[in-house]
Amino acid sequence: MNNSTPAILFETIEKNFGSLKVLKGITGEINRGEVVAIIGSSGCGKSTLLRCFNRLETINNGRLIVNGINLSRPTVDYSQLRQLRTQVGMVFQQFNLFSHLSVLENMTLAPRKVLGKTPKESAQLAGLYLEKVGLFDKASSYPEQLSGGQKQRVAIARSLCMNPQIMLFDEPTSALDPELVGEVLQVMQQLAAEGMTMVIVTHEMQFAREVANRVIFLDQGIVAEQGPADEVLSNPQSDRLRLFLSRLNAR
Repeated sequence: MNNSTPAILFETIEKNFGSLKVLKGITGEINRGEVVAIIGSSGCGKSTLLRCFNRLETINNGRLIVNGINLSRPTVDYSQLRQLRTQVGMVFQQFNLFSHLSVLENMTLAPRKVLGKTPKESAQLAGLYLEKVGLFDKASSYPEQLSGGQKQRVAIARSLCMNPQIMLFDEPTSALDPELVGEVLQVMQQLAAEGMTMVIVTHEMQFAREVANRVIFLDQGIVAEQGPADEVLSNPQSDRLRLFLSRLNAR
């Protein structure tokens, strides 16, 4: 695929839940190798937008192209949806690990079922990414034996086992105790340095400033402000963003 083509292109997309309009004609793009942080108050539509990018939510209107796959239509061919799910990884707030499976079993399930990897190939892949997130020694452990930070690092490694071209993160540190946040952000920082295309919904402004190329600030379902991360966060142009940042700083 042409590297000049955006990894994600969205034009005037709208998303409604019944009579509630959550996304109100949002337009933008995510370039390949770019790290974009989506910020905004609770209920502004940022997680909904992220979920549209891997078809966990469907849009009502507009145009949405993710890694060359058209997600604008109400229905998407199964083979394309399968392709999308292998190319776009997603890490959630609550880890979503299978509690009855070991770390290794959690990580090898999708490569075997979706990519057709042999058990040996899947285990080798899992070992590679567990080492990458610093948890190689936890392969035989079960989720209940891990800290929150370790669970989230396993969730990231599990997504990487699918060899995705794009990674989506939905507030990956919000469910963690403060002392565990750093270990997860460190893994994400490493992925960014390696050139992974990443879209991150986050309230970690310092992380966004240091790692993101751009910031998109959503307010009440629209893009209220966007631009280079350090510029937007250091010198916000809109009253709404200034208020949002001041409230975060006051915590």
